[in-house]
Amino acid sequence: MGLIQVFKLSWSSIVSNKMRSFLTMLGMIIGVASVIIMVSLMEGMTREMKDSFGSMGVNNVTVSLIGRNGDVILTEEDMYQYAKEHKDTVKAVIPNVAFQTTVKGATDKMEGAQITGVDEKYASLNDKTVEKGSFINYMDITNMEKTCVIGSYVDLKVFGQKAKVGDTIKIGGEAYTIKGILKETANNVEWSDDNCIYIPYTTGARQAGIGSISSYSLVAKDTNVVEKVTSDINDYLYNIYHDKKFYSATNLINMLNEINLQLGMMTALLAGIAGISLLVAGIGIMNIMLVSVTERTREIGIRKSLGAKKRDIMRQFVMEAGTTSGIGGTIGILLGAFASIEIGKAIGFNATPTLSVVLISFGISAGIGIIFGYLPANKAAKLNPIEALRSE
Repeated sequence: MGLIQVFKLSWSSIVSNKMRSFLTMLGMIIGVASVIIMVSLMEGMTREMKDSFGSMGVNNVTVSLIGRNGDVILTEEDMYQYAKEHKDTVKAVIPNVAFQTTVKGATDKMEGAQITGVDEKYASLNDKTVEKGSFINYMDITNMEKTCVIGSYVDLKVFGQKAKVGDTIKIGGEAYTIKGILKETANNVEWSDDNCIYIPYTTGARQAGIGSISSYSLVAKDTNVVEKVTSDINDYLYNIYHDKKFYSATNLINMLNEINLQLGMMTALLAGIAGISLLVAGIGIMNIMLVSVTERTREIGIRKSLGAKKRDIMRQFVMEAGTTSGIGGTIGILLGAFASIEIGKAIGFNATPTLSVVLISFGISAGIGIIFGYLPANKAAKLNPIEALRSE
């Protein structure tokens, strides 16, 4: 008997007992939907976290110089020269000056605003898009100009979203000219990248009373060489300071890898917990198939007496179990995908299931049906046709 004919017989049996078939599928639907929701939400959270780390500069190596009481001082020129000599792994070096102060605009003021002094390459290397005006340039840095670029949150907070290029903003009591306004990237949330003010690092060092720059960001060519860049700069600084307590060079890669590992373990744990319902669903399918075999004993006897072989009977019942779980799995996938997307939207991130999760879920659901349908199918195939025909 061909597979098509076997499928038709299986489908006929499923359709003839609609309610029982649906209740049998229900466990599989719930199990598959649970797995997809759990895994999709965790994967969405992982992607969101990776994006957050990316905006923080996952390719950056942060260098902090404590120094040795003025005996050894590294200048910006030294660090720029280092970047040139290591251009195979280092894309650029950016001096950093950071301090907090009061910022006052046309309509309001901000206490403890974060001011960051950077160079002209900062925007392009950190995916900062200037919506109005332009970013700080080389001449601003050379001439220590009192110019700044503000984020959209600062525009909202102290200008009522009416700031224009050329307007004046007071930073720590000193008047700065707004040169550019950055494009909104995080819904103008206070603790986001939209809350930022960038000024020339030379101007920032002067206002903060810093004699020399002690913080730099080395931008690696790509994520794969971040560890090498960190190791190389550590070696370079050790040869200068001869003591690790006078400097530090750190990156976010190790932290990101650890977070990915922990999230992966959590995803597997949640998927395993949700997967228990699949095991229960498989047991339910096996139970219903055993009942079905008992109810159809006479039918099996008639088919055997008409020449049906053991493998034909086994195929039919395995196909019936596989089809039941496969249909339940498909419905579970659709339900789980819809629920994942909607829950993700409610939480605030993309939780669309990946193709691999969908395919694995379908494969597991169909596989469980076949595995748990084997025992009832084997029992049906081994029935003695004479005894089966006697059955009432």
